[in-house]
Amino acid sequence: PEGAALGRAREVAVGVGVLCDGLTVEVNALEDPGPRLAQVKALLGHAAAEHDEDVIAWTTDPPTYIGGISALVAFASRAARTGRPPTPLTAMAPDGYTPGHGMDYDVVCVGGGSGGLAFASEAAKLGVRVALLDFVKPTPHGTKWGLGGCCVCVGCIPKKLMHTAALLGEALEDAPDFGWAATGPRPANDWAVLREHVQDHIRSLNFGYRVKMREDGVTYLNKLGRFTGPNELECTDKKGRTSTIRAPRFVVAVGGRPTPLSCPGGELAISSDDLFSLEASPGRTCVVGAGYVALECAGFLAGLGLEVTVLVRSVPLRAFDRDCADRVAAHLESRGVRILRGVQPASIERSAASGALAVAFTDGGRGEFDTVLAAIGRTADTAQLGLGALPGVEVNASNGKVAAPVGEQTGAPHVYAIGDVVDGRPELTPVAIQAGRLLARRLFAGETAAMDYHLVPTTVFTPLEMGTVGLSEDEALARFGEDGVDVYLSEFAALEWSLSERRKDHPAYAKVVVRRGGGAEDGRVLGLHFVGPSAGEVIQGFAVALRLGATIADLQDTVGIHPTIAEEFTLLKVTRRSGESAAKTAAEASVLPCGGRTRRAAAADAAVPLRAPPPPGGR
Repeated sequence: PEGAALGRAREVAVGVGVLCDGLTVEVNALEDPGPRLAQVKALLGHAAAEHDEDVIAWTTDPPTYIGGISALVAFASRAARTGRPPTPLTAMAPDGYTPGHGMDYDVVCVGGGSGGLAFASEAAKLGVRVALLDFVKPTPHGTKWGLGGCCVCVGCIPKKLMHTAALLGEALEDAPDFGWAATGPRPANDWAVLREHVQDHIRSLNFGYRVKMREDGVTYLNKLGRFTGPNELECTDKKGRTSTIRAPRFVVAVGGRPTPLSCPGGELAISSDDLFSLEASPGRTCVVGAGYVALECAGFLAGLGLEVTVLVRSVPLRAFDRDCADRVAAHLESRGVRILRGVQPASIERSAASGALAVAFTDGGRGEFDTVLAAIGRTADTAQLGLGALPGVEVNASNGKVAAPVGEQTGAPHVYAIGDVVDGRPELTPVAIQAGRLLARRLFAGETAAMDYHLVPTTVFTPLEMGTVGLSEDEALARFGEDGVDVYLSEFAALEWSLSERRKDHPAYAKVVVRRGGGAEDGRVLGLHFVGPSAGEVIQGFAVALRLGATIADLQDTVGIHPTIAEEFTLLKVTRRSGESAAKTAAEASVLPCGGRTRRAAAADAAVPLRAPPPPGGR
C-alpha cells in the first residue's frame, strides 16, 4: 500500500539521521498537494523537477535531492556501512543552458591542467562541442612548458622522478650492508643528465595530451582567455592576435602559480615552476617554506648531494598530523638538511663578483647560496581572467581563488570551477580530475553524483615518505574530545631497511586514529597515517577501506601480506591511552611478522624499546 511505503520510507529516513549525526532526511508523498512539497521541489530545482515516483526524499542541509524509495534505500545502505552520507548528489541551480543556443561551443574550459583536460575529454565523449584554452605565461625567470598543467610539467611528475633519483642515491649508501662491495666513492649525480631525461619525459606527455584532445574531438586553443561578457571570451594567441568565442557554459580550471617572496630582492628567488628545468645544478639552495612542496624539494635536492637550508616560519607541514610531520622533519635534518624554525628571509642580494645570493635572515643571521627557492604557497591564476565581467562570481582577494561551494558552480550559474582555483578545496591533481569528470557527466549526461571532498588520501614524497587519509590526531581530539578518540600506534623497522645501520634511528611509523564510544561509531577509523617507505602505495588501498567505514576491528581481523610494511596496520594493539611503548622490541620481532630491528640493535637487551614516540598533547 502507498501509505505503508511512505511510512517505511520515513522510518528509513530517521535511521539515516541516527547513523549520520547531524544529517536530516525528509520524505514526502509526491501527490501531496500541500505547499510543503511545492516549496521543496522549488528548493531542489531541476534535479527534482522530473521526479515521478510516488515518494520523494531529500536532505535538508544542504537541500539535496536523493530520489524515490530505491534511491533512499541505497543512500541508507551506504550510510549504514560508512556512518556518513554516501557520495553526495548535487542540486545545482539552473544555468540557462539550451541545446539550440546558437553559440560557438557548448562549453569552453579555460585551463589545460589535469582538471581541465579531464573535463574536456569527458564532455567531448558525451557528444558536445568543447573548446579547451591553455596558454602558459612565462615565469618571472622566463620558464615555460607545454600542455598538461602544473602536475605534469612542473609538479608531481618531475618531483617524483627527482625524488626517485635521490632514493637511488640512498640505495647506493645502503648497498654495502646488503653485500654489494663498495669499489670506489659514491658516484655523483649529474644534474644535466637528470634534467634532460626528466624534460624529455614531460615533453612526451605534452605531446600525448595534444594527441588525445584531437582524438577525443576537443578543440585545443593555445590562447590566453579573458572574459569580456557573461558568454564571451576574448582569446589572445602568442603573437598578440585576438579573437572572441561564445558559449552558454564555461569551466574555469586555471589552477595557481607559486606566490612570490615579498622581501627586498624576492624577485631573485626561483620557484618550483623553474626548478625542474634549470640548465645547471641549483647548488647550495635556500628553500623558503614549510609545506610539502618546500620539504619535498629540500629532500630530493639533499638526496642529490646538494647543501640545503630550509627557512620555516612556524612548523613544518602544519596541515598534517603533527606526530608524523615531526618525524619527517627530523629525518630531513638527520640527512644534512638545515631547518631554521621561526626564520624568514629579510632580504636577498646578488653578489656582482661571484653571482652568489646573500640572504639576510629575520633572526639576524645570514647565509650565502647559489639558489633561493620560494615555496610559501600558491595563488590562483585569476588576475587576468576578467572575472569582473561575470556578475555573481566571488573571488577571495587573499589568494585569487573562486567560490564554488556546491557542485563546482560559481555565483554565476553558467560558470563552473574545478581544481586548485576553487577556494577551500584540496590542491591535489586526482581531486581536480575526479571533479572534472563528474561535472561533465552532470552537465551533459543527466547524472547527479558530485565530487566527495572527504577522506582524500595524499602522500608527502620526502626522503622519509608520509602518507595520510582522514583526520589527524589533533583534528580528531578537537572534534570528539579526549574521551572520544583512541590512537593506535606502532614504531618498527621496515624489513627492507633492517640491514642498514644508518636507518636504525628513523624507524617506520604506523598510526590509526579511531572513534571511541559514540554508539554505532565506536571503533570507526577516523584517520590513518604512515611514515616510511612507499607510503603512497600503502595508503592508497586503505583509503578505500576508510570510505567504506572500516573499523579498527576490521583492520585487526584482516590477514596481512607477509612480509610487507602495510601488514603492520593489521597488527596494531598498543594505544596511546595505554601508556605502553609503541616501539617494537627484538623479542616482539621474533614472534610478530614485521617490525624487526637492525642486526646491531637486535643484540641489545630485548626489553629496551627502539624509541618511544613523542606524546603530542599529552596523549
